[in-house]
Amino acid sequence: MIPPKPPARPEKVSLLKYVRLFRQDILSAQPAKLYRAWMAEFKTPFFRSYLINQPSLVKTVLNERPRAFPKSDRIGAGLRPLLGNSVFLTNGETWERQRRIIDPAFEGGRLRDTFPAMWDAGQAAVARLDEGVHEVEEITSFAAADVIFRTLFSIPIEDEIAQAVFSEFRDYQRTQPILNLAAFIKGPKWMPRLFRKRTRETAQSIRALITQLTCARMAQIKAGTAPDDLATKIMTTADPETGDTFTTEEMVDQVAIFFLAGHETSASALAWTLYLLALFPEWQDKLAEEAKALDGGCDFKVMSKLRASRDVFREALRLYPPVPMMVRETTCPETFRDRDIKTGAQVVISPWHLHRHERLWDNPDGFDPARWATENGKQCMREAYIPFSSGPRVCTGAGFAMVEGPLLLSMLVRHFRFETTDRSPVPVAHLTVRSKDGIWLKLTKRAHDA
Repeated sequence: MIPPKPPARPEKVSLLKYVRLFRQDILSAQPAKLYRAWMAEFKTPFFRSYLINQPSLVKTVLNERPRAFPKSDRIGAGLRPLLGNSVFLTNGETWERQRRIIDPAFEGGRLRDTFPAMWDAGQAAVARLDEGVHEVEEITSFAAADVIFRTLFSIPIEDEIAQAVFSEFRDYQRTQPILNLAAFIKGPKWMPRLFRKRTRETAQSIRALITQLTCARMAQIKAGTAPDDLATKIMTTADPETGDTFTTEEMVDQVAIFFLAGHETSASALAWTLYLLALFPEWQDKLAEEAKALDGGCDFKVMSKLRASRDVFREALRLYPPVPMMVRETTCPETFRDRDIKTGAQVVISPWHLHRHERLWDNPDGFDPARWATENGKQCMREAYIPFSSGPRVCTGAGFAMVEGPLLLSMLVRHFRFETTDRSPVPVAHLTVRSKDGIWLKLTKRAHDA
């Protein structure tokens, strides 16, 4: 059985047709040949774009010469109303300074500190559920948002401001296409981007709510009453080179991306993982048995016992990487595969296509969590597996996500059985890879909870 995969577009389409397809869903807007090609060129009147699947080229761009390939603002400009000057959008010295301040909060030891908050969010997620048919993306979105608020600001999702941020963000998702005018016509920052009115309104509302949380925390820090969570850690960490800390506005930018990256991507990954477990009940039974280790209570050491859960989550990230494409820009002339590439060209790295590449992976479209123990799986993990990007710009929260995902997954299947319904999900990509009409599963309490 092959899990759902979007249909590919016809080989040749007009630019107008391509733009329309791209705005609807960037996955089905691509031709099938990208699952076999090492490199492909896309021509528009405004720029050249090159998608690269060859592992050595991906390594060059992300790991070996990242400064020569900064993030392209063609996609980033569409997110700027919400994310401002966050670490997700910046380049060069600004980005380096931001990472020097942010990274210490996500070091290995801090994961142990945040684990109880993750555990509490998982327990709360289980307590909210009941039997019946549910749309699980909504369940995982709520749970992932709860994790972010508990670990970042020590407040549960039920908190009034947290609830408001979550609600406004759902509106933002519905109004924000992945592309706007800036994606096709590069111009100065003052150039009108033609955002929808509701997109601007929800972004402003979210930032105003985050500003409330940030200012309140700054007051607690000054008073010496702030909890020892991620927000406090980041806001009190000085840049080791300049001694500066984040201003309120800078912190609002960073919290916005923590919420977007930490909640939206985790929700996507968890929802697809639950669907895959419903599709392959033998793996779900393995995880449910393994999850009995959680009965001993909140202890970070339990993560070493959730090996099957980790492998299943890893496989879900391969098949449905939350961020399906990343765009970089050339700063000087390059030569890729004997092809000359001019300065200012777009270089697209697609985890979606790389993770399913027919010349790299055994059974590329199949669900096989056992692959990670095979030689092919090990090699591909090193060379062709980048759900969190790679190199200096690897996701700060990668380690965080690889604790949160398997933990919440294990907690959910420990208490509930997930089964498919007659509604098969269709993957589409906007901000992240989601299902076109949601992921609907039937939940039944397991015997010990009945």
